[in-house]
Amino acid sequence: MRLLGVGMCAAALAVGLLAAPAHAQGGTGGQELRGAGWALKDTGKDARFRGLAAVSRSTAWVAGTKGTVLRTLDGGRSWRDVSPPAAVAEGLELRDIEAFDARRAVALSIGEGEASRVLRTEDGGATWTEAFRNPDPRAFYDCLTFFDSRHGLAVSDPVDGKFRILSTDDGGRNWAVLPSAGMPDALPGEAGFAAGGQCLVSAGPRDAWLATGGGATGRILHSSDRGRTWRAAASGIPAGDPAKGVFALAFRDRTTGLAVGGDYRTGEASPRAAAVSADAGRTWSPASVPPPGYRSGAAWLPHLRTAALAVGPTGTDVTTDGGRTWRPLAPGSFDTVTCAGDGGCWAAGEKGRVGRLERP
Repeated sequence: MRLLGVGMCAAALAVGLLAAPAHAQGGTGGQELRGAGWALKDTGKDARFRGLAAVSRSTAWVAGTKGTVLRTLDGGRSWRDVSPPAAVAEGLELRDIEAFDARRAVALSIGEGEASRVLRTEDGGATWTEAFRNPDPRAFYDCLTFFDSRHGLAVSDPVDGKFRILSTDDGGRNWAVLPSAGMPDALPGEAGFAAGGQCLVSAGPRDAWLATGGGATGRILHSSDRGRTWRAAASGIPAGDPAKGVFALAFRDRTTGLAVGGDYRTGEASPRAAAVSADAGRTWSPASVPPPGYRSGAAWLPHLRTAALAVGPTGTDVTTDGGRTWRPLAPGSFDTVTCAGDGGCWAAGEKGRVGRLERP
């Protein structure tokens, strides 16, 4: 589902403090995150970056409007424009990117029919190969995820009443549509949100989750067999409108997950905009203190078992109790956030805005 633009919040070069004292943070991670905030990195671009891949504290990829792809190898001090020439020429909307390291990445462009494509590089973006071009005018691909460097999935909005799943087992070189027999029927009006590359996520070698909105309820679908069969669960995050539902998921492991969302329209309320699961997504419980507004991205912080971030157009929030309660971390607009295994956390959004989380 194409996501319309949202307004921008002003931000300084380095933003955000956890104002509450450490003893009030609750859960593992409160002390470590006290005083943390985003250090903005000048990309020199005005593209909106909804695609983000964090490889490490030093290496990250971003992808966005006008076919733009950037890569940094020095923590954001400098960025190399590695945009696929064909994507730039056609002005493709690159809404997701998954990177295995500094040289290998797979990007997804969204749109109806042939606008949905998968592009792949093995040389740091010096050259790109088109690995998939959607031949079905009814399909609209939203998000990518990879279980490992070989196995991955992409998801399209429903076709013939069911979400369509695309699969690769060779690192994104070749893709095939999976049979739909194991996919539950979509609700009327239900779709995914191409908001920040996190409507389809994975954890471990076989488990994947799909977030939805637009239907009567915001649902989360879970597969434990790399996308062949799925089971749907209600998230508790309100939907019932094309602008409302679950926008992003993050799983710390195959059992523990977060969901965030709301209503992306500027000025609209987004109550109950977060939920948590402790059983691989079979059931979801609403956050007792959710973020104060719509959020389109979420990520667990490595090495802090109960700490996670959520981002959206009105700011960044943090939880230190596994998603039960959230509190403001920093102002400023971001669309997506992700963290690398070495603890490097990155966020990206409109007008070329990219930040890296810094801690005292």
